[in-house]
Amino acid sequence: MLVSAGDAALVLARNPGRDPGWRPPAGDEARAGSLHRALDGYAPSPLHDVSGLAGATGAGAVLLKDESSRFGLPAFKALGAWWAAACTVAGHLGEPALATAPAALRERAARAAPLTLACATEGNHGRAVARVARSLGVAAHVVVPEGTARTRVAAIEAEGALVERVAGDYDAAVAHAAGLAGPDVLVIADTSWPGYEEVPRRVVEGYGTIFAELDEQLAGRPVDLVLVPIGVGSLAAAAARHLRARDDGSPPLLVGVEPAAAACALASARAGHPVTVAPGPASIMAGLNCATPSAAAWPAVFAGFDAFCAIGDAHARRGLRRLAAAGLDRGACAGGVAGALEALLGDPGHRAALDLPDRPAVLALLTEGVTDPGAFAAAVGRPPLQSTLPDGGAASGSPS
Repeated sequence: MLVSAGDAALVLARNPGRDPGWRPPAGDEARAGSLHRALDGYAPSPLHDVSGLAGATGAGAVLLKDESSRFGLPAFKALGAWWAAACTVAGHLGEPALATAPAALRERAARAAPLTLACATEGNHGRAVARVARSLGVAAHVVVPEGTARTRVAAIEAEGALVERVAGDYDAAVAHAAGLAGPDVLVIADTSWPGYEEVPRRVVEGYGTIFAELDEQLAGRPVDLVLVPIGVGSLAAAAARHLRARDDGSPPLLVGVEPAAAACALASARAGHPVTVAPGPASIMAGLNCATPSAAAWPAVFAGFDAFCAIGDAHARRGLRRLAAAGLDRGACAGGVAGALEALLGDPGHRAALDLPDRPAVLALLTEGVTDPGAFAAAVGRPPLQSTLPDGGAASGSPS
């Protein structure tokens, strides 16, 4: 079933590949979580119960898992970057990949110099990889598309990384970063390509910590709808792996949110396999400007998600304003999820397409703080209360 909102640039499509009997293969999410808890600065990200958003959308409850600060960085990406880099560096050094403690890994990685961690990014993943590299005492080489915001580049450079701009979009940056691999250059990508699946799989496992925390924070409280932003699909795969790992008789509806100009998950679901879309103008949801889903993540996304929602920037800007009114100054990807939530619940056709109860309990992932203050100010009409510039501070506020 397909529901389109015309000029509002919202398309909702049920996923023909959803497999209610699918269960994910075993992974190392528990060990990734152990690594995270051993790192300096670890703390579970908060879960906000936002009554203002619930009232505005007609939801019974709106719960926001707030990933605007992880290890002092403005996004969830450090979880995947740390686990993938730890496993990759340990393997490079001939260490037991899953048993090396962070302190020992830092000591041995520093002695193995020169060593460089490389990746492509629109901002958040690259900054996380650069932070991990700095923590391990090795170099970082981060490749960004030509249109990446100056503030995001400055934040990556402040971590000590070499930042290289390349002509083209995110896929072009990924291809360039892949070509940097060598004996002393380890590529830590959050997407995959033929022959490169192990590191992206570790990234997905690292993101599992978010959902393990949610289990404790929800304490058995049921939710009807879960909204997850989708770029290449690694976070979405982590969500599917966790939420579909057990059959408790009442699984939540799992819906992915992506920019209309780069709706690669929706297009791939229609095709039945990963496809590359022809990207339109870059969305303000910079971390989601991905034209090709990760092949390593796609099986979990295709089997586990119920639907995909593609939105225009107008929805993201409206979502930014909704979050700011609730005391949460956050980034455009978070605004996209909030905007999609309001649009989906505010339209009877969308509610019917998703077969939602009258007052659903909704869980949404806010994946970033304000990484582009200019885009935030243009949408909200004021500067963010705090920015996520090179000092590492995350936008913050108190939910209502």
